[in-house]
Amino acid sequence: MTYEVDYDKPRPKRRGRRAALIIVSVVAVVVVGALVAGMVYLNSLSSAYEDNAQTFEQSFPEDEGRPVKAEDDESINILLLGSDENGGSGETEELSRVPQGGRSDTMMLMHVPSDRESVQIMSVPRDLWVEVPGHGEHKINAALSLGGLPSTIDTFESLFDVRIDHVAAVDMLGFTGLVDALGGVTVNSGYDQPFTTGEGFTFQPGEQEMNSEEALSFVRHRQSFPDGDLQRVRNQQAFIQAVIDQTVTPQNLSNPGRVRDLVETFSPHLIVDDTLSSGTVASLGWNLRGAVNNVEFFTVPTGESSYSDDGQWIFYQDQQAMEDIADAIADSTLDDYAASR
Repeated sequence: MTYEVDYDKPRPKRRGRRAALIIVSVVAVVVVGALVAGMVYLNSLSSAYEDNAQTFEQSFPEDEGRPVKAEDDESINILLLGSDENGGSGETEELSRVPQGGRSDTMMLMHVPSDRESVQIMSVPRDLWVEVPGHGEHKINAALSLGGLPSTIDTFESLFDVRIDHVAAVDMLGFTGLVDALGGVTVNSGYDQPFTTGEGFTFQPGEQEMNSEEALSFVRHRQSFPDGDLQRVRNQQAFIQAVIDQTVTPQNLSNPGRVRDLVETFSPHLIVDDTLSSGTVASLGWNLRGAVNNVEFFTVPTGESSYSDDGQWIFYQDQQAMEDIADAIADSTLDDYAASR
């Protein structure tokens, strides 16, 4: 395959490599909302988040021309980004850097409906061929290198006619640290055959215990799959679901100190927009406390795959699916759409 060369952009202090843990941050605060018995503990947890999480230097595009929500629309849309310098495709590591400096290997849109009774997490294949406003047609993950985070948000908002409220990314140390803090995770592999990764780990269909090295290898791998990155996306979703399930176990729910440990483990590796404060996350977490068991994952359907004119392997859009998703977000029926996938 041929890949474009990224522009030389400055890097922030830490390098972002995987977006999965921002989901866990929301879930962890849901747990805190159920646990909190007084402001001392809540303030302590907020301090752990505020003292460690970093903020993007520049997040959103100019407000003019961005989608506008209806006055009665209280839904929240969070763009989740991550890249993986030491894994992933095995071909683009030198191009994969954090938001503000390179491409993103993991792209998800987390939709929280106005009623706060569910959460939909939509994965977008990094090779989806889209219009990047002001830059022409490219893979969607190229928007970061072409115009930084504002360009990425502009691309997503144009693609789905949706307003992005927040954005976040997480680096790999947070990923491995959280799995270790949980004592490993039980992941349900939906792939119907055993497969062996480049690190020598073999995974069977169905549930299996994974430590941080195994889980990391599981979510990176794609070479064994006929549909490549699409199965890797499904594996990432299975991993995130496993972490959510394990985070909200009774032993965690009854142990405020353990929840704080989880927040302290991943918050140093979070990079968020300047509006995603601990108060915002805590408020969202409290409102979502009833939705922990109603988190739905799906992947944006794609059209045919082929090579672009400059030799890149790409997925064309399924135009009907893109329209259906945009309508479902606007009509607050994305839960129904996700359930139908």
